[in-house]
Amino acid sequence: MNKIPYPISLSYFFILFVVLVVVSGPARAHQVLPSVVTVTLQESGTYLVSVNLNAEALIAGIGPDEEDTDDSVNAGFYDALRLLPPRELEAEFAKFLPVWLDGVELAFDGERSAPEFRGIVVPPVGNVSRQRISRVALEGSIPAGATELTWQYRAAFGDSAVRVGSADNAAIQTDFLQAGQISKPFPLGAELVPLSRSEVFVDYTWLGFTHILPKGLDHILFVLGIFLLSLKLRPLLWQVTAFTVAHSITLAMSLFGLVSLPANIVEPLIAASIVYVAVENILTDKLQPWRIYVVFAFGLLHGLGFAGVLTELGLPRSEFVTALIAFNVGVELGQLTVIVMAFLAVGLWFRNREWYRQRIVIPCSLLIALTGAYWTVERVLG
Repeated sequence: MNKIPYPISLSYFFILFVVLVVVSGPARAHQVLPSVVTVTLQESGTYLVSVNLNAEALIAGIGPDEEDTDDSVNAGFYDALRLLPPRELEAEFAKFLPVWLDGVELAFDGERSAPEFRGIVVPPVGNVSRQRISRVALEGSIPAGATELTWQYRAAFGDSAVRVGSADNAAIQTDFLQAGQISKPFPLGAELVPLSRSEVFVDYTWLGFTHILPKGLDHILFVLGIFLLSLKLRPLLWQVTAFTVAHSITLAMSLFGLVSLPANIVEPLIAASIVYVAVENILTDKLQPWRIYVVFAFGLLHGLGFAGVLTELGLPRSEFVTALIAFNVGVELGQLTVIVMAFLAVGLWFRNREWYRQRIVIPCSLLIALTGAYWTVERVLG
């Protein structure tokens, strides 16, 4: 039995990778988002907790292990909850509250605190193709002499990002946690100091990287679309640079409050940008002069999409610029990783083969275009 040559097997791997991204893409769009937790320490010796969460998913018992909320056995219940007006969903959450509070562990010096529920704010029913994020408020007392606090969210409730600060201090410390993971200890009182510049840089670089790999499937497909048409190093680097500069501009402008577009406009346009790039790959066999300008324009859109992530998680006020730069660096590293993987899989071996376009570029671009079209329709119509 003849073995498949190593380079040929790599091409199959690359096509399989694109297929997996295409297949898993719609599922990822329906994954439960991490909860964002803000703990504010008061001079009065109390603390306030604000948790932004997907209340419907929690009530329906849909956790982080669900790749697609539509595939859950509780999908019907979840969809019904998403259609409830605010007051009715608040009533449903009140029934679930004891279970949720039992899964919230905020501890001082290792001793668990028991915060009191102060209410939930539920937004009106909007575009049901997008998750509705509610805000839960808690309040409790800081034990006398306590020196540090930790946060832990029950694994069934998914990932969380916790931010700790005080009402009279600009210092905020942040920790990004996987499901069930306990946070690092946050020092209290005068010891609550901002993270060092290097710590902020490392944290937000990693956040930017993971927003591309593995979480940013729409961005991955866009980058692959850029990669497929031309494997020449200089044009490829020019396109990636244009994309990076563009998304950095709108990300910064959005976070500084200079520009803003609602997600129900930005997200469909990002999906449409994937379609455009992929279709152009199919219709032309060489890089056109206008391609870099198109990539730059679409980069502006993707930057607004990135801004949504940082707006939810927040940036440390003491190192705002450092965190912003670090996030962009992480995004760029994620994009370059995608390109390097694609190049090692097919570009290194097949860029000069006559059949490269017919067997690699067109099939993969077609898959990418169909996925982008599906996402566009889904995000517009729900």
